[in-house]
Amino acid sequence: MAPISARADRKCLQNRYDAVERHFRGRILDEAVHGLERFEPQFSARRVITRGQARVLASLAVAVGLAFVLAPSAAGTCIADVLAAWFLTNAVFRGLLFAAGATARRDAAAPAIADADLPRYSILVPLHHEANIVPSLMCALKALDYPADRLDIKLIAEADDAETIAALQAADLDARFHLLRVPPGEPRTKPRACNYALLFLRGDLVVIYDAEDRPQTDQLRKAAAMFAAAPREIACLQARLNFYNAKENVLTRLFALDYALWFDYLLPGLERFAIPMPLGGTSNHFRVEALAAIHGWDPYNVTEDADIGIRLARQGFGVRTLDSTTFEEAPTRIGDWIKQRSRWQKGYMQTWLVHMRDPRQLLRNAGPRGFVGFQLFIGGTFVSALLNPILWAVTLAIFLLHAPMLGAEHVCLSCLAIGNGFFVALAMLGPLRRKWYALVAFGLLVPFYWGFISIAFYRALGQLVSKPFHWEKTRHGTSRFA
Repeated sequence: MAPISARADRKCLQNRYDAVERHFRGRILDEAVHGLERFEPQFSARRVITRGQARVLASLAVAVGLAFVLAPSAAGTCIADVLAAWFLTNAVFRGLLFAAGATARRDAAAPAIADADLPRYSILVPLHHEANIVPSLMCALKALDYPADRLDIKLIAEADDAETIAALQAADLDARFHLLRVPPGEPRTKPRACNYALLFLRGDLVVIYDAEDRPQTDQLRKAAAMFAAAPREIACLQARLNFYNAKENVLTRLFALDYALWFDYLLPGLERFAIPMPLGGTSNHFRVEALAAIHGWDPYNVTEDADIGIRLARQGFGVRTLDSTTFEEAPTRIGDWIKQRSRWQKGYMQTWLVHMRDPRQLLRNAGPRGFVGFQLFIGGTFVSALLNPILWAVTLAIFLLHAPMLGAEHVCLSCLAIGNGFFVALAMLGPLRRKWYALVAFGLLVPFYWGFISIAFYRALGQLVSKPFHWEKTRHGTSRFA
């Protein structure tokens, strides 16, 4: 139990936060939470699509439709060629990223910093209807190896989430912890809650953790040391992510393969090629001053992590990967996984649309290599999900209907065999760095996994039209390893 003086200090501080919250309920709060929309609206996803983008997409759809009406055979052959070119280009690009990430030299750890010289570190933990995992969250946060007097942990809950707030209040919180209640407002998203918490930060550095996260205990020390050794323009460090329940069932194994490839190879590859890096949804470590400079997160983007990584790069800040892992809980049921993946697909579409409002400006900001990398990595994430079932459908139509398409059979077969084979190989290589050899064989199942990704994409596409800012909550605490 904390000493009486510490408890009194914490109660006094909490009362002060409550008073500030009441003060900020009006215009000032709105400006703080929606700063990006107010000061740099060109980067806000509140507007889903511009008129110019809508005209281009509509013109493309009309052109494709007319082509199939006027010359169906030639149009089919052209579509097959485009599909093949896209998948092969994407495969080569991701292969280069994998090779770069696999061969990147892991720098020696930055010199450790004495406890007395460590910077104050803020931790943001957004929670929403997650009372059931508050005990495990407290264990993970209290296990962090960092001086308690230099930690500033903000537990962020929606003001009307009575169950979660009650669970947090009942927890054994010491002076490091402060409960923040996010006032009602729209959109009700994680980035809006994080923007609200920025008003109360006391740290020089800040990290986002999700409620179910289990970061390696020395992660904050590693990040503080790396920031101290890095140039000031390095604004963010992305830790690696994977799952503590990776071996629970086939779905979690395939998801772990996905994450191993993404965080252990592809993101380090982006760093090595200096291509703008979309961040993961957790374990992003920031310099607070950099967050303030770019007006925080976009509350309207449901993958605010991917967007903020691109915005940092466009404004001259650097992002690096951190050689430390945070373990999360993978969804154990396909329905929960599809909901989560739909949100990610929708957010990647939002991010692409926002940053392609002015392609010439993006080209100037990111340079030719960054511009192309953005198209292939951000655009490629959802375009591949869009095209994959079309490729299968075209191939099946050719062989089942014996449609004469002037050699398109060869193109489609080659695309299927080479593209799928290559990505299967990458998936099987992904877990080797972690020595998770038992997962390697499950890489053979990833074509079925991609099929579910396409289902999530088409679901996300519908939501982008009907409810673009809706945040589908991922259920946590369902794993037997939780």
